[in-house]
Amino acid sequence: MTNLYLDIPTFDDFGKVLDGTVYHALPDDWWVGTSDVIGSTKAVEAGRYKDVNMVGASVICAVSNVLGHSDFPFLFGGDGASFACPPDQIDGVRDAMAATATWARETLDLELRVGLVRIGDIRATGRNVRVARYAVSKPVSYAMFNGRGLQWAEDQMKQGHNLITPAPPGTRPDLTGLSCRWSPIRAEDSDVILSLIVAPRDHPDRFDETVRTLFAILDDSPRKSSPIPENGPGVAFPPPGMHLEAEATKHKEGGYIKAWLKALYIALIAAILMKTGWKLGAFDPRRYRDYTGYNTDFRKFGDGLWMTVNCSLTRAEEVEALLHAAELQGDIHFGTHRQRSAIMTCIVPSITSDAHFHFLDGGEGGYTAAATAFKAKRKRDQDLGASPANA
Repeated sequence: MTNLYLDIPTFDDFGKVLDGTVYHALPDDWWVGTSDVIGSTKAVEAGRYKDVNMVGASVICAVSNVLGHSDFPFLFGGDGASFACPPDQIDGVRDAMAATATWARETLDLELRVGLVRIGDIRATGRNVRVARYAVSKPVSYAMFNGRGLQWAEDQMKQGHNLITPAPPGTRPDLTGLSCRWSPIRAEDSDVILSLIVAPRDHPDRFDETVRTLFAILDDSPRKSSPIPENGPGVAFPPPGMHLEAEATKHKEGGYIKAWLKALYIALIAAILMKTGWKLGAFDPRRYRDYTGYNTDFRKFGDGLWMTVNCSLTRAEEVEALLHAAELQGDIHFGTHRQRSAIMTCIVPSITSDAHFHFLDGGEGGYTAAATAFKAKRKRDQDLGASPANA
């Protein structure tokens, strides 16, 4: 069967996320999946950043192991994820999501809410689901979404619609490839890691103008404000997320201790190779580190702009002043959060392939904190029935 998603041409200039011609509508019989961690704000406030991110990425990993890595469009949102998929394997996708919800509750004591809705039902509301493919490297592209359908599907899930019931106790998803071995990425010098979410209101042209100005500010810095260091992220032994990796694989490895020991061994070998630069068979640590930088999703578009960037305090203030002015004019809603670090959660189908995926979030609140501010302002205006003219 032809994969309609992989037939969409890629682009490598992130500024084109504002160009409607790069987006392609998905068929009515495709499905949109959504997920989020209930109570993620409290979990983040309690310091469980890695746990929340691991659960958010686990949905993508579980579905990837049903559909194939890179074979479907997905978006990581810190405390959850969204994706679209064809109907031919929807039963397997539904089972994977249900199993992931049970795994999150039983192993990490986090309630994961999951839902599925047909794109035809989304279109019936006057919204759409259009997808573009932004190539961060030759083997990896990330999906960009517009049409307001993804946001609507998430809102419906949070209101109790289209929910998937968690699988029976003890059911586990296939989370092969899910890991989080990189050390936290610290902001450079006196800089900050800025997580931001920006969404349009009723005037898309004015939203586009604001975002283009934002890009000009952030692109005027090394690596276009990517938090990933020039030489790649750092490694530590043992890695801070090793226990989470063991929790993800213990049902396949014969228990937590065996899974932890295996993760420890792999992490030790990886740390040695990363520190020395020695190659092992087909694994080249320098190349792997380089592609980790290329393949990190520090900027993306899902019915709005999502970014986790490294910037100076002056630049952060310039960004926030721009967004505040645009919000006062009724052009956008936005939320930001400053912190000193970023964290990475990864899906690595094979260490000898360049097609590995790295999801970036702020290390002390990140998208969850930015979304709290963003959603509060959006809800305020919805409750008031405010229009951009009188907001």
